[in-house]
Amino acid sequence: MTIKTVNKTNRLYTDIEISGQPELWGSVFQLLVGDKEKISNFLNPLIQLKNLQIVLTGAGSSAFIGEAAQGFVQRNTGCNTKAIATTDLVTHPDLYFQPGLPTLLISFARSGNSPESLETVKLADYFCKEVYHLIITCNKDGELLSYSTVNADRSYALLLPEASNDKSLAMTGSFTSMLLSVLLISDIKNIKNKDTEVGRIVEQGNLILNNAKAFKKIATIDFERVIFLGSGPMLGIARECHLKLQELTDGQVICKHDSFLGFRHGPRAVTNEKTLLVYLFSPIDHVYQYELDLAKSLAVDSRNIKFLSVGRSKDKALKSLLNIDLKLNSSQELNIVPSALVGQLLGFYKSLELGLNPDNPSVSGAINRVVQGVTIYEYPKELKK
Repeated sequence: MTIKTVNKTNRLYTDIEISGQPELWGSVFQLLVGDKEKISNFLNPLIQLKNLQIVLTGAGSSAFIGEAAQGFVQRNTGCNTKAIATTDLVTHPDLYFQPGLPTLLISFARSGNSPESLETVKLADYFCKEVYHLIITCNKDGELLSYSTVNADRSYALLLPEASNDKSLAMTGSFTSMLLSVLLISDIKNIKNKDTEVGRIVEQGNLILNNAKAFKKIATIDFERVIFLGSGPMLGIARECHLKLQELTDGQVICKHDSFLGFRHGPRAVTNEKTLLVYLFSPIDHVYQYELDLAKSLAVDSRNIKFLSVGRSKDKALKSLLNIDLKLNSSQELNIVPSALVGQLLGFYKSLELGLNPDNPSVSGAINRVVQGVTIYEYPKELKK
């Protein structure tokens, strides 16, 4: 696989962390190849449990990892898999945990210190008669990592390379490296055959990064709304892109996300003359037919709404500001990982355009690297059914 290294001289952390992702993905892959036996020893007996349910969880961007990966994890393991945010599990554990079923809780956490993440593992232990924990984290000093050490008999923690532990506010390398990790782990038996596929996403990531000047130019356009569209697993990526641009611009740019088909059912009303559309096209031809139909219908909108597209070769009916052909392969599920860079780059350059500091764009301090101000309340025993 070909990986470009990053010159870190006099650059913002956000810039370094966005650009360093292809190299990071290679490191994550090598880590998992080396840990294959340990991961398999933990995971394989669980997959064989009758009626095992897998719950993918995290808060914010970490929750969106689960949304993007859910279908692939379910297909690869053959186990019923749900993506449920810790922010939902903390308030309504009784609606989501099924005490009678063995449960594997897969927690995604950059810092491992989020109050909701820590409370969720405790609630899982409280509600589920048989529960196991797979913790994927980027921080060697996080409390979630410590939990796995204390409960080593039913837990496994994957500590990702230090480069994944973003120093900036926005999750970039942490998001894509944790997403790549769970996709590879869910098919751990075949990981040694994934070298070509990992090499492909490294090339795709570098291709997107090579268009940085184009993203910078697009950021100078006076848009006030951005809508990211994706289908299936790419919908989770669209949601992550929407958050990334919105938080890096401190909410000055309002963002939405939706599926291509879902966008027709009302959400399309949000578009106006200052809207930018971002199409995250699917590698699957059948799906792409639906997506292209919507894109063509928007292309003839009298308001001349601007858009850019990623994934497919340029269609002559679409006059996009930027089209990046990733030469997608429908048989490879790791394709979703590089597309997250689109929201990151748009967010980074728009943040600079607005005169903000991408490393810490929240002028009011309302948004922090690790969420602040969350009080955890003991779950009332009388509510447990």
